[in-house]
Amino acid sequence: MPRRTGEAGAAAPTAGRDGRRSSSTAPDGGRDGDATGPGTRTRYPRFRLGDSRSADAAPPPSPSARFPDAAPTVGRDAPRGGGAAQAPSRRPGAPAQTPTETTARLRPIPAAPEAETATGTDVPAPRAAVPPSDPTAPRTPDPALSWSTPHDPRPLVSFGEPEGYDGLARPRPLGGRPRPQAVAAAVCLVLGVGLLTGAVTGSWLAGDSGDDGARSAYTEAGDLWHSVPVDQLFPPTLLGKGAGPGGADRTWTRVAVAPDGDCAGAFDRLLAKALDPVGCSRLLRATYTDATQSYVTTVGLLFTKADAAAMTALADRFEKQGLGRREDLMPLPYAAKDTVAAGFGAPQRASWTVSVLTDAPVVVYAVSGWADGRTVDEPEPAEEAVESGAASAPAQAGLGHEAKGLADRVERALRKNIGTPTEHPS
Repeated sequence: MPRRTGEAGAAAPTAGRDGRRSSSTAPDGGRDGDATGPGTRTRYPRFRLGDSRSADAAPPPSPSARFPDAAPTVGRDAPRGGGAAQAPSRRPGAPAQTPTETTARLRPIPAAPEAETATGTDVPAPRAAVPPSDPTAPRTPDPALSWSTPHDPRPLVSFGEPEGYDGLARPRPLGGRPRPQAVAAAVCLVLGVGLLTGAVTGSWLAGDSGDDGARSAYTEAGDLWHSVPVDQLFPPTLLGKGAGPGGADRTWTRVAVAPDGDCAGAFDRLLAKALDPVGCSRLLRATYTDATQSYVTTVGLLFTKADAAAMTALADRFEKQGLGRREDLMPLPYAAKDTVAAGFGAPQRASWTVSVLTDAPVVVYAVSGWADGRTVDEPEPAEEAVESGAASAPAQAGLGHEAKGLADRVERALRKNIGTPTEHPS
């Protein structure tokens, strides 16, 4: 029976679309009409202070009832009249439904228990509501999430062996790479063997090339008389720094060059006999004078036919027997006509020197005298005349320095054309 407008009464329960029960009342002093009629909104009771109906009203549902664990359903399977959720209908013979996991979790999910079914039916019973946790209770970490759990459900992961690449960009396992120590040892071994082999080969080649080079220089020196200009063998002017007595400087000028030829008549009989073992290939001579034209000196180059052994034997003989100091083995001068040396003959010889070379088939000699043609009764070898304290006339005039100084400079000019000298003239 509809209530009249303004009548107070209890709220009439109604069933909403969501399956919950609601009360609809008309406010005091409200409007006419049925509160449950179609098109009307659900109205809730209005409570006031001191109203006894507020105490008799039903308490609000618990959170677990408002938010059940079971997934909400809509349609014909939705619960009606505020009762428990009904299981959805299924065809007979279908297997029972089981809970499934559709979200990714970071901890293992325990197996779901067998769904309980209602008595005498195949429909699973609704899950019981989970009571809310006490917010004031202390929270402890889940043992399943601990790294030290004895039963670690995490899978064991192993990585494959990495690959490397060789010089041709081909893949190769890194484990196959040789050890640096082994590589260094192999390199040192190869280098050591190479250096040893190179040293042996180099010394062998150097020995052969040295002998060949020595023979080549010796042979070349024997051909200088026709392969080198005369101005290189007998320079027009020679400087003798410190070559005079007391270290005085000397300057010599060439005044004549004798035609090249054999040794016939160029030496005294005894000297020719002493030089006979080495033979005579060619004889070159030139005559010089000093800056004052007071002295004249003839310098000669005797190119022999002997080999190095014969020249060495001759040099040893001259040294041991003192043949270069004997007055009867003194060389003859070259007196050129119409020069300051025109009167330079055998009686005017005052000092001389003879040097037998061993690295070239050459005998170098020099003989000096006065330019005015005076004779010398007692000539003296240059080695003795240049000594300190020598009192002979040739020594006092410095004729020993003239002969020795010019012989040394001509020998140096000869060696410049055959390579580095092995004997250093004084």
